[in-house]
Amino acid sequence: METNLPRRILDCGAGGDMPPLSLFSAYGFTTYGIDADPEQCHRANAYGRQKDQSLNIREGDMRKLDFPDQSMGFVYSYNSIFHMRKQEVLQSLVELKRVLMPGGLMFVNFLTTNDFRCGQGPDVGNHEHEQFDDDQPVIHSYYEPGEPDALLSDMEILYKEDRVLERIYEGERIRQGFVDYIVRKKAIS
Repeated sequence: METNLPRRILDCGAGGDMPPLSLFSAYGFTTYGIDADPEQCHRANAYGRQKDQSLNIREGDMRKLDFPDQSMGFVYSYNSIFHMRKQEVLQSLVELKRVLMPGGLMFVNFLTTNDFRCGQGPDVGNHEHEQFDDDQPVIHSYYEPGEPDALLSDMEILYKEDRVLERIYEGERIRQGFVDYIVRKKAIS
């Protein structure tokens, strides 16, 4: 898809050993990223330095983004936004929309109730469960496959895919469920 949007992208959940922002940087984007874990920010920025890239990844909270209104052409949150309660997911989406300029594109995905872990761990709400990732307790919010449509009703849905993956993980057959979206912020009329 061709676009005249400024090539500024924000990744929420940007940390880790191989940050996706590196690919965007290689294609000429000005990149910004946040992650709740300072160690993950350090790892991502170290990777960027090895590639001679300034990825601009820092500790942050997607529920309260420290970026101006309509400052990004693109926002991205992959496998991150569902690691909080559904009310906090809503707060985060409001923030992602706020920093996205009119006509800007957002990629976001959600866990679905088709995932093998849905229902496991202490129940803290409506398909919200405390589960362990890397020996740390983490909230996982699961959505019915059509449920996030309402959260994005003020956006133009360009792409939606309900995915169920079956694979072998650590010797066990597992089923993962996701729904992915690419949406465009509607122009202000």
